[in-house]
Amino acid sequence: MNIGRKIKNLRLKKGLTQEELGERTDLSKGYISQIERDLSSPSIETFFTIIEVLGCTPKQFFDEEERKQKVVYDEAEQTFYQDEERGYQIQWLVPESNEKEMEPIRLTLKEKGEHKTFEPSLSETFGYVLTGRILVRLGRHVYQAKAGESIYFHASEEHQIVNDHDGLSELLLVVTNSYL
Repeated sequence: MNIGRKIKNLRLKKGLTQEELGERTDLSKGYISQIERDLSSPSIETFFTIIEVLGCTPKQFFDEEERKQKVVYDEAEQTFYQDEERGYQIQWLVPESNEKEMEPIRLTLKEKGEHKTFEPSLSETFGYVLTGRILVRLGRHVYQAKAGESIYFHASEEHQIVNDHDGLSELLLVVTNSYL
């Protein structure tokens, strides 16, 4: 077992830097680095302190059973929201995706449909137009994308996506720091 690599993986999953882990365990950043590279072995007491800060029990740490992450999500797990008045439907493709770094959705816009207007944020948005044609209003600018084209923008200005097609328009959207 590679203890150093396992400690590093736990630290990264917790979103901590070596310096932050060192501060929480009263260890230096350099010593944390040595442990993670298996250049130094912590005492039992230090080891228990490190894994406690990382939210792990000794049993969990040494459990050799491989933890499986969920990779495939079937259609039955997806959730929907429909706004008849505005003429759009959102299909969340991954359950609880608003708690993850990326949130993938399928957005369907009826003819003359428009998604709500969003305030500026630190999010990034990627979209791929599956069918139809859409307009992206981003601040004072308007961009058009048709089936087969992609959009990508920083949500640093007020923005909205609207259908610019005589019929349905559909697109896959992936946003960071979920705002959908």
